[in-house]
Amino acid sequence: QVQLVESGGGLVQAGGSLRLSCAASGRTFRWYAMGWFRQAPGKEREIVAAISWDGGSTYYADSVKGRFTISRDNAKNTMSLQMNSLKPEDTAVYYCAGGTVADLRAQNEYGYWGQGAQVTVSS
Repeated sequence: QVQLVESGGGLVQAGGSLRLSCAASGRTFRWYAMGWFRQAPGKEREIVAAISWDGGSTYYADSVKGRFTISRDNAKNTMSLQMNSLKPEDTAVYYCAGGTVADLRAQNEYGYWGQGAQVTVSS
């Protein structure tokens, strides 16, 4: 079993930066792919970024490419999402997810989810 806890959300002005962190419990964290997903009000949850178990592969949604960076530290059981040049459309609840996945983009393959962290970007 893996438990995931997000932190670092908050309110920021457009153009600003935030860093989300995901702390994982459990020894199997290092073998799991990890991802960040987000859900805005009235919209479906969508992938933001994902990273393979060893950090060798990453995926970014087109909407965040060049602005967000995903990283992980298997020694510390943590994953992070550095978000720069934030836009009002980035406002959403951000979820950390992990699991054994064949496709980093496949939301339904992630078996472990955090409770979510609110990110609000004001214009």
